[in-house]
Amino acid sequence: MKIKKCYCFDDVLLVPQFSDILSRSEIKLQSNIDEFLSLSIPIVSSPMDTVTEDAMAISMSKLGGLGIIHRYNTVENQSNLVKNAVASGAVNIGAAIGVSGDYFERAANLVSSGARIICVDIAHGHHAMMRYALETLKNTYGSSIHIMAGNVAALEGFNDLADWGADSIRVGIGGGSICSTRIQTGHGVPTLQSIIDCSQSDRDAVLIADGGIRNSGDIVKALAAGADFVMLGSLLAGTAESPGEEIYMNGGRYKAYRGMASVEAQIQWRGHTSSVEGVSSQVPLKGSTRAVLEALERGIRSGLSYTGARTIKELQSFSKFIEQSASGAVESSTHINNS
Repeated sequence: MKIKKCYCFDDVLLVPQFSDILSRSEIKLQSNIDEFLSLSIPIVSSPMDTVTEDAMAISMSKLGGLGIIHRYNTVENQSNLVKNAVASGAVNIGAAIGVSGDYFERAANLVSSGARIICVDIAHGHHAMMRYALETLKNTYGSSIHIMAGNVAALEGFNDLADWGADSIRVGIGGGSICSTRIQTGHGVPTLQSIIDCSQSDRDAVLIADGGIRNSGDIVKALAAGADFVMLGSLLAGTAESPGEEIYMNGGRYKAYRGMASVEAQIQWRGHTSSVEGVSSQVPLKGSTRAVLEALERGIRSGLSYTGARTIKELQSFSKFIEQSASGAVESSTHINNS
C-alpha cells in the first residue's frame, strides 16, 4: 500500500515575492459565490448553534461576508431567525438543513422566509442521502436559490456533490478545533490537503475551506491553495453577536463553543446522542464581530501583499508554497524567552 503524504497549515509557508503594491487599499478581497452574489470579504460563518443565529447573520451581511443560520432548532424557530435577519436589512442570508426528516419542509420555509442560500449540512457529505437531497432541491428550485453542501475531504466527493447539484461545497473533515471525528473514526484529511486536492476539480462549484483555520495566516494559505471562501467557527465564537449567554468563571468572561456532534449539542437539539464526534468548551469574549473581521481582513490584505497579489485570483496564480520542518514551525511562531 502506498501512503500519500498530506499537509496541514503549519507544514507549509508561502514564499515572499516582489511586490509593487504601494498601499494595502489596492488589494480587493471580493469573491463571487455565484453570478448573482458577490461578497467583499471571503468569509462565511459556520452553521453552529454557538456561532450563527440572526445577530451573526445580520453582522456578517453588513460587513460584506455571509452568515449561515444553524438548523438545530424547529422549522418555525429557524424561519423566524431568517425573517428577523431579513427584516433588519441583511441581504445575504443563508440557512442550513439536513438530508432527512423535515429537510424539504425546512428548505421551503427558509426560502419563503427570505434565505438566499440553502446549506445542506452534514458531517460526511459524500453520501447517498446527500445525493438524493441535492437532486430533489435542484429539481424543485433550479437556479432560483444557491445550494451549498458538504462536508467532503477528497476530489471525488467534491466532483460528485457538484454533479448532484451543489453550487458551492464545504471542504474539510475533522479539522475543527472542537471536532473529534478523526479520533473517533480514524477518518479525515488535513484541511489544507483537502483544499489542494479539491481545487484540481474541473467543475465550476465554489470551494469553501472549512475547519482548522486559526488565524489570518491560515486563511491566506487556504485561499492561496485554491479556496474561494473560508468558513469560520471558533474565530467567530465568543463575539457579541454569537448566540449564548455570558459565562463568568475564573475571573473571566466566556461563551460556550461546541461541536454539533458533541454530547451537549446532540442532547439539546434531539434529546439523545448517537456517534459523538465533537466536544464542548468555552471561549473568552472577543468583542464585536466587526472587530474580529477587521483584524482578520488586515492580516489577509497583508498576506496578499507579501505575494504581490491584488486579488485572490492573483494570489492563487502567484503563490509559491514551501514545506517547513517542525523546527521551522517553532521559529514561525512567537518564541521569545522571558526567563
